Amino acid sequence: MNLPLARLASNITLGLGALLLACMAPSTALANDPLKVGFVSIERILREAGPAKKALQKLEKEFQARDAEVQKLGKQAKDLQSILEKEAVTMSESDRRNKEAELGRLNRDLQRMQREFREDLNTRKNEELSQVIERANKVVQQIAEAEKYDLILQEAVYRSPRIDITDKVLKALGDK
Repeated sequence: MNLPLARLASNITLGLGALLLACMAPSTALANDPLKVGFVSIERILREAGPAKKALQKLEKEFQARDAEVQKLGKQAKDLQSILEKEAVTMSESDRRNKEAELGRLNRDLQRMQREFREDLNTRKNEELSQVIERANKVVQQIAEAEKYDLILQEAVYRSPRIDITDKVLKALGDK
């Protein structure tokens, strides 16, 4: 009875050893195959990429007229403020009150106009730049697949310049 039990234990040990080797084989293959990691700076892409620059120029043209309106209203308010400061002592009380009320309306209108301008500009800027980021992400994915990267990061506390592929992405975006 001891003999069959010894064979069973031996077979179990061999089976466990084979199972252990089978489980270790993939990790050994991975250990021999180094992990290929890359990094892309989205800030640089949004600052330097041709499509990002074009998007910002487009926005500048789109909002140029509204910016001029805001500047014009700001100049009117500033001019009225100057007149009030210089001529307040020589003005009649009713003229001074009317000009102060007008200045108050101009300042409220200016603040409202500036706020709406900033909100609209930020909304449009986010729309345009999100399209650039989407294109950049597609380029990053193409580079990752072509060059067999395992992982590409867009944010990192620290990164070695050796893994930075931002220049490749900028070049690819410039070619499109």
